[in-house]
Amino acid sequence: MNTPAKIIVIGAGICGLSAAIWLRRDGHEVTLIDREGPGAGASYGNAGLLAQWAIAPINSPGIIRQGIKSLADPNAPLFLQYSYLPRLLPWLLRYVAQGTDTRTQRMAAGLHNLLHDSVEQHRALTQGTAAARFVTDSDLSYAYADRAAYARDSYAWAIKRNAGYVPELIEGAAVQEAEPMLGANIGCLAVLRNQGHIANPGAYMKALAEVFQAEGGRFLVATAKDITLRDGRVAAVETDQGALPCDHAVVTAGIWSKPILRKLGIKLPLEAERGYHLHLKSPSQVPNNPIMVAGKCAFNPMEHGLRCTSAVELAHVDAPRSPKPFALIRRYLSELFPDLQYELAEEWMGHRPSTPDSLPLIGERGATGLHLGFGHQHVGLTGGPKTGRWIADMIAGRKPNGDMSYYDPARFD
Repeated sequence: MNTPAKIIVIGAGICGLSAAIWLRRDGHEVTLIDREGPGAGASYGNAGLLAQWAIAPINSPGIIRQGIKSLADPNAPLFLQYSYLPRLLPWLLRYVAQGTDTRTQRMAAGLHNLLHDSVEQHRALTQGTAAARFVTDSDLSYAYADRAAYARDSYAWAIKRNAGYVPELIEGAAVQEAEPMLGANIGCLAVLRNQGHIANPGAYMKALAEVFQAEGGRFLVATAKDITLRDGRVAAVETDQGALPCDHAVVTAGIWSKPILRKLGIKLPLEAERGYHLHLKSPSQVPNNPIMVAGKCAFNPMEHGLRCTSAVELAHVDAPRSPKPFALIRRYLSELFPDLQYELAEEWMGHRPSTPDSLPLIGERGATGLHLGFGHQHVGLTGGPKTGRWIADMIAGRKPNGDMSYYDPARFD
């Protein structure tokens, strides 16, 4: 290992927590900062799925046609704040330009490289700690009205199959035998065996923060304002609590990474795909395993209720949350689970940081000591532990166990 260094990690979501833990295990002096508590953003509100199989990007062939169709359909989980469109348009044009087969296959390869061993990576991160109990084995079911609806997803399933994700099809009455709470409008399940999920994302993030501190790390509630360079290298992180001198700075602040880096002259095509969830308290039923309704929503049974996630909203990060995505989730619930009752539905909205090519930025910017680890769009929880491990490897001079060219942090320059 290289000489122990003083390292500041900015952002205490799953990527930041993972990086901080692996860096501390390498013997570095690590301070993790966040303007709120651990996992207060998307890491708290995600679907909780360890989506190793989520390698078919949304911006695949047909994205323009499908996007226009979805915006015109009140039952589709896509919303757009039209007043934000002029500012969004440059990113959106680059995003849809990726929707060729060649580019889609490259994005899928990069996602598979990052995600394929997610359950194993979470277990390695938490082995021997109190956080390990949240990493749960499960199957994953894609739910369809019938086999014809499943066949319409053939392009995405071909990508999954090529990566080894071959579903077991369940049809007819056997669907309700496998998942009794599903209504009669679901006649086909495509089941991926031996996957996993997180039983309580918010509690998991807090447990990881406790692991980090118990292993000698320091957590500080502070807002990063700027990063100071001296002779071309990171010298300090400026915060509302004062300057924190360091040898390396790791930026894992999700969508909030963008304004921090802009002050260094680094302009990134990063936008927030705002996500919504309802968390049902005391549900009368829960599915046996997590369920995805293709292109619409995800339902994950957790230790503290049923997490129901849906909708992508393209809007300014500071715009107030919209009531329409919550209404849509409620509509899906009544259609899919006709007998479901619950005590309370908690509403949440958060920001998924997304790049035009659906791949995160991971690695060092030149030889500056500035390291990036964000932009995971819908798969931050899934890819966070490996992202953190890769960053620790690179700082230590070890070769990461994957092709890092997909995530080049300077590729948009």
